[in-house]
Formats: sequence, C-alpha cells, structure tokens
Amino acid sequence: MKQADIISAWKPVVAIAGPTAIGKSRIGIEVAKILNTEILTADSRQVYRGMDIGTDKPSLAEQQNIPHRLIDLVDPDQSFNAGDFRRHAILDIARLHRLGLLPLVIGGTGLYIRALLRGLCPGPPANWLIRSELAQEAKLQGPAFLYEKLQQVDPELAQRLHPNDQPKVQRGLEVYRILGAPLSVIQQQHRFDEAPYPYLFIGLTMKRQTLYQRIETRVDWEIQKGLVEETHSLMKQGFPRELGSMKGLGYRQFSGFLAGNYSYEEAVRLLKRDTRHFAKRQMTWFQKESEIQWITLDESDIPDRAAAKIVDHINQFLSTFENLPLPAEATSHLKSTQSSG
Repeated sequence: MKQADIISAWKPVVAIAGPTAIGKSRIGIEVAKILNTEILTADSRQVYRGMDIGTDKPSLAEQQNIPHRLIDLVDPDQSFNAGDFRRHAILDIARLHRLGLLPLVIGGTGLYIRALLRGLCPGPPANWLIRSELAQEAKLQGPAFLYEKLQQVDPELAQRLHPNDQPKVQRGLEVYRILGAPLSVIQQQHRFDEAPYPYLFIGLTMKRQTLYQRIETRVDWEIQKGLVEETHSLMKQGFPRELGSMKGLGYRQFSGFLAGNYSYEEAVRLLKRDTRHFAKRQMTWFQKESEIQWITLDESDIPDRAAAKIVDHINQFLSTFENLPLPAEATSHLKSTQSSG
C-alpha cells in the first residue's frame, strides 16, 4: 500500500517536541522536506502576530520553502488557549489527510500537543466575575499572592507553573472556586485518553550543558536580530507589559529594561537564566509523557542528520499499518471510488 493511501485511510499524526533552543524548528523543516508535507506549529507564543524574533518564528524564506501553519493567528492582546489551538489544528490535519500528506506537529508547548493527541481536559466555562476579582487581587497584592493561594488549594498544579504565569495561576484558582476541586485532580480523572488519531510522539533531548550553551547563543542571536527593538515597537503600539503575550521570554525581560526597572545587562542575564529554567520545565513536562520516543542529539547532529534519524522512526511507524485491514470508513470510500470510476 502506498504511503499516501496509508495516511488517507488511517489518518496518523506525528509530533516532534523538545525544549527551547534544541533546534526542533530547523530539524522539522528538514523532516518536512523529506516527507513533502507541512509543519503544524505547536507553540503558544508563535500564534501572536508581530512577535517574531522573541518567539524564534520561522523566517518568510523558511515559510515559503515549507508551509508553516498555526502561527500568526491572533494579535498580542487577544486570548488564545489549548482549546483554540486544537480547533485550528484539527482543520489543518483533516486537510492534510485528504491530500495524503502526513501532519507534522512540531513545538515546545506540551499542553497543546497533549490536547491535540489525547483530547482536552473538560473544565467549567470562564466565570468573568471570579476572573475580575482575581485580577484585582493580583493588582493590589501582587502575582506572588495568588500563586501562594494556589499552592494552598492545588499544590500539584502550582508545582507545574511558574509564579509569573498568571493566566494559568488564576485559571487554577477560578476552577477551584467554581467546582471546589483542584484542577490537577480534574485533569487526572480525565487522563487525556481520548486519542482521535494514531500517533507517533518523538522527543528531542541532549546533554543539559550543551543545551544551555545553545540557549546562550540563541539569546545573543535574538538580541542581535533586534529583540529589544521588537519589544519597544510592541509597547509603542499599545500592548502593555501586563498582557500574557508580553510576559513571554524576551518580551518580559526587555520590557522591564525599557520601563527603567533594571539595566540592559540585567535584562540579558535574566533572559538567559529564565530561558534555562523554562527549558528545564519543558523537559520535566515531556518526561511525563509515557508514549514519547526519545532521540538524543549531540553537537555533531546538524539538522539534516537529525532529520534522517526521525524519518527512520516515522517510516517504521507507518509500516505498522501496511498489513492491517483497512478501517471501515476507508473501505467504504475505496469501494465508492471504484464504482464511480
């Protein structure tokens, strides 16, 4: 059976994840070239328009070479969450399956990938009165105050979150106030076991010291490309520092510098430190994914060499469908196609 037929019949999905600065975007482009497919980006920061350097968004040349979907979806002052990502991604996946192309999901936002591959944990709808009260508490008492409250009612969720990740901290408190139960308990009961697609989940890893060196280089490159100027431009356009989008790596540190809170040198130091901490949290998240297949990279693994390793895994994954009976839906479609011909 041809690979395109397998994809159309079984509707598989491949996800490639890893910490920031490990090189997954460039590696993913090489994989997409080999497979002649598109990249579906699972990155909670690249969805924002105008936030290019600080999110390491693919260049226009890279996007013209290999189509990248699920980026530049909303403005920095618009909300966007895992449910929004899942709805957008499902449409692109269906389109690629119809074309016989393998959907290639690449990114570092673990919740987005989990929601897509294994379903989204149901939760109560937004309660705007509670959200307003929590936002007011954060304004008066500071973000640390709400984080401490979350530690009291949902210590497991608090352990997974950074104290400055106020949207998620406040959502945890909101859910607790609505249901009287910790969000982490609700997530455990759901277990994210509603897999809509057969999938291969590949994780990229490398020695911590090597990754930290890459982070240093990445931050220096972003600054050279104009990260400070990009942050200044966003602030001039009226996007305040309090926005969730502006609290992303790079924008948070340099908006503080531009506001006069600390020196340029301190902003660089904070960005490098916070990026290391973020990469560590990403790895902690992905290591909890039991079905992930790890590929360890080293300094000699240039993108095309790493891509070759990944494609080997993908070919093995797709070969498992060759001797299986076609799903009923695919069999019916095949019969109708034959009869109409």
